[in-house]
Amino acid sequence: MKKIFISAAIVASLFSFYNCKDSKNSESKSLTKEISFTKEGELTLLKAENDSIIAKLDIEIADDEYSTQTGLMYRHSMAKNQGMLFVFKDSRQRSFYMKNTEIPLDIIYINSEMEIVSFQKNAKSFDETSLPSEAASQYVLEINAGLSDEWKLEKGDKIKFTKN
Repeated sequence: MKKIFISAAIVASLFSFYNCKDSKNSESKSLTKEISFTKEGELTLLKAENDSIIAKLDIEIADDEYSTQTGLMYRHSMAKNQGMLFVFKDSRQRSFYMKNTEIPLDIIYINSEMEIVSFQKNAKSFDETSLPSEAASQYVLEINAGLSDEWKLEKGDKIKFTKN
């Protein structure tokens, strides 16, 4: 009888341990849950010399303190036709970094006239190195790394965008 009681106690403690372990795993999964893309507008990239369309993107818009600080952090991927547009109230030197950003990015700095003024291409995931603009900018577009070269974007090319 004593052996049965000890065996039952061992089995009960194992089930208890397993259930605690399982609940901890489900908690950690919810903390690292994928942040999904929310289309908040559309952006068109245009060639400077003739306004021909280079590419069209669905965009998320970062225009408040929380969204500009968070940006594309904690995302696992982004489609080729998606990007994030940061909209600031003023035009000045900007600097971004890749803290907590898993997706390699091209960071495109754009002035108040909506013209590209500089690039930071192939920004490395999780790198906290400062990636400054070369000129004052009011907008910053983040797209998947390599697309600015694939699309042959140049300084002076333009954007136009609409919010949903």
